[in-house]
Amino acid sequence: MGKKKYTQTQQIIDTLRQHGGYATLKSLYQMVDTSAWATKTPQESIRRIVQMSPDIFKIQPGLWALAEMRDVVLKKFDLTLGNAKSEEQFSHGYYQGLLVEIGKFSHQTTYVPAQDKNRLFIDKTLGEITDTIELPDFTYDDLKRKARTVDVIWFNERQMPSKFYEVEHTTDIKNSLSKFYELQDFNAGFYIVADASRKKEYEDKLHVSMFAPIEKRVQFLNYNQVVNMYEGLKKVDVNLW
Repeated sequence: MGKKKYTQTQQIIDTLRQHGGYATLKSLYQMVDTSAWATKTPQESIRRIVQMSPDIFKIQPGLWALAEMRDVVLKKFDLTLGNAKSEEQFSHGYYQGLLVEIGKFSHQTTYVPAQDKNRLFIDKTLGEITDTIELPDFTYDDLKRKARTVDVIWFNERQMPSKFYEVEHTTDIKNSLSKFYELQDFNAGFYIVADASRKKEYEDKLHVSMFAPIEKRVQFLNYNQVVNMYEGLKKVDVNLW
């Protein structure tokens, strides 16, 4: 019998196995040697394979793991699928972490609240990957108190806020809009990050009279948009946001 062909799928599975059983798509693009693949679009091939293979499952958009190592990986992430609280905690930290990594790539100083420093971003804590959990001294104390609980803030080279992000997995979007309202005097962007299914809820809560001053300044980013930005960091100018 001839030697069994080493397929692209098996190559990806072996790469995942060698790296603890999980990886982001961005990491797979970098780790998988596609030099021998007969394709001009190897990243699309990797994306298709992880989506179609029964041996690989999705933890979050852009984050994949081996089915054979499912229990090990989920235990490492302290994640119980099907448990709403566990999934909310992991998802919240995951998207905060993506925003931190995108901000660092664009040479912004990144901030997450001190109370979130132990949240997991994949296999690290937010405290390990972010630049600071202490706000720069950029304004009056009362405004700093309002900014302190924002999920992710980017600061420019003058240590002034350039972008505020609130990740809304299940909590009330109105609370985040209220924070943005209080911080409207800063020349910064305001972003609600949530599942695409919450966009109508976001629009309904934004388009009320009290939020009229910030209505045109707040943007909605769905999870897949954030993941796509993270995966394309080397190709896209993140300052287009």
